[in-house]
Amino acid sequence: MGAGSWSDQTYRAAATFRAKQGVHAFAYDSKLRSRPRSEWKADPSLDPKGVKMRESRDSDEHPNSLPIAVLFDVTGSMGEVPQIMQRQLSKLHGLIQRKGYVKNPQILFGAIGDADTDFVPLQVGQFESDNRMDEQLRTIFLEGNGGGQKSESYELAAYFMARHTATDAWEKRGHKGYLFIVGDELNKPSLKAAHIRSIIGDDVQEDLDVASIYRELQQRWDVFFILPRKTSYYDDEQVNAHWRSILGERFFKLEDPAAVCDLIGVTIGLLEDAIDLDEGLEDLKEIGSTSGHAVGKALATVDASRVAVATTALPGDLDGRDDLA
Repeated sequence: MGAGSWSDQTYRAAATFRAKQGVHAFAYDSKLRSRPRSEWKADPSLDPKGVKMRESRDSDEHPNSLPIAVLFDVTGSMGEVPQIMQRQLSKLHGLIQRKGYVKNPQILFGAIGDADTDFVPLQVGQFESDNRMDEQLRTIFLEGNGGGQKSESYELAAYFMARHTATDAWEKRGHKGYLFIVGDELNKPSLKAAHIRSIIGDDVQEDLDVASIYRELQQRWDVFFILPRKTSYYDDEQVNAHWRSILGERFFKLEDPAAVCDLIGVTIGLLEDAIDLDEGLEDLKEIGSTSGHAVGKALATVDASRVAVATTALPGDLDGRDDLA
């Protein structure tokens, strides 16, 4: 995967065609909802069961591939965020590629639910460089259920990204990929072996410590959690402390959910040393974005050349911090 190049013209033409034909942008989701719940399942292209690796590789066309993964919580009202991002994919490319933040981005999209209660608790696409990234995003099933326990299976997604991805950026150049998790709740207290076996297919016999999974993930990925103002958990002290204990300043609170693409783009530009924060906010204006205030506020505590990260620890161990940036 990862061949080809993004085309704004193709993206706009496809959207126009769908509108004329009355086809929903998330057609797979619409199709699945017409069936009994017992038949709900991930599209084969997004099903993590039995996947050995999702790969981001160099090619003659893209000699310096850089993997970017965006995983959305699709429970409850959070299911609106992938739809917002799908409408703004062109804007994201306008920042990270045409503004020169990254030469050869390869983007993967996925979705996170609740492994205790959902029919489709995890979906993971491929790393793509062209308009297939739009196709995979629109193939996500927006289940919208969740378990109602103020936790979702983010740790299961973290496990998949830690153990089932391979990138030339890391293997050839020692460059970490960028992983953005967009959600509004806690991790589960532990990663259940039964969930790993049934959803991913790995032969794991014992439950895993959530903190250790995030430490493993951060060895090859720069990991961020974006909490958009979508639910009452935006200002929930437990949720805020939980993610700050894991990611430090890489936990972002975003007042405007429509600014997810902009926040991701500017964050990558900062860490790639392509811009400082003021330049990033000016770039947003140039592409017609009105989200500069929300993005600037989310990044207000971030040094223009560096983003600190805490040692992975969960509430109950909030004092154990160490800079891993």
